[in-house]
Amino acid sequence: MEKLVKPVSGYLALLLSLLALGAGIYMMTLFRSGVTYVWLGVFLFILFGFLAKGIMVVNPNHSRVMVFFGKYVGTVKENGLLWVNPLFKTFNISLRAQNLNGQKLKVNDKMGNPIEIAAVCVWQVKDTYKAAFDVANYDQYVEIQSEAAVRHLAVSYAYDSLEEENASGITLRDGGEKVNEMLERELNERLAPAGISVIEARISHLAYAPEIAGAMLQRQQATAIVAARAKIVEGAVGMVEMALEMLNKKQIVTLDEEKKAAMVSNLMVVLCGEKAATPVLNAGTLHN
Repeated sequence: MEKLVKPVSGYLALLLSLLALGAGIYMMTLFRSGVTYVWLGVFLFILFGFLAKGIMVVNPNHSRVMVFFGKYVGTVKENGLLWVNPLFKTFNISLRAQNLNGQKLKVNDKMGNPIEIAAVCVWQVKDTYKAAFDVANYDQYVEIQSEAAVRHLAVSYAYDSLEEENASGITLRDGGEKVNEMLERELNERLAPAGISVIEARISHLAYAPEIAGAMLQRQQATAIVAARAKIVEGAVGMVEMALEMLNKKQIVTLDEEKKAAMVSNLMVVLCGEKAATPVLNAGTLHN
């Protein structure tokens, strides 16, 4: 598990290292006065190197993981000029949010239709110990696991509801925020072993594969036409019913069943036809 370490300020170490360097140079200039000054100069140079090696700079939203002879010591997340044990081996891990723009993947959805899908996710390192030691390369780990999560999401749901019995289920095209939430939840589960937290994940590209895109477009158009026709017929029936009720209520004309059927037929042709109906004027009586 991650362990935070609070190091000492590096400004004092920087000042002491500069003083040791200056003093060492001065002692070396006195080498003719005796060997003692030379050894003292060498000691000051060693002290300078020891102090200087422990100085490090930690930028905002960055961290330093420290290891002492193969043993994890802790993580420094404090920013600024700092000093730690010079024998510690340190390496930097960024804590900034990063974007992953996934490539387009060609997979089969739940119904077996080939589709193209891609996702974008925003992630950042939360546990530096897991990111540093539990996985070999956490950047590559994020890419591979993100691709696996997108593929699993694609095969778990249908691209669109093509059958009436599947109309109530979640689909990739109409799922919206629910699909994004499921993708984000699965990514967090997959990336947790690496200490990675997913801030946001969204589907960035979704389409049928080129080999079936034309056929699926025609099917969608046909479905839309049928739905539009059903709506038109429903409205036309209501208008015909309203017309008959008003004629009967106001007693404008009395129609027998045969004439009502003819009137209904004519009105349905006018209301449901794709083109405007051509009127025919009757100059005779109602029965001619």
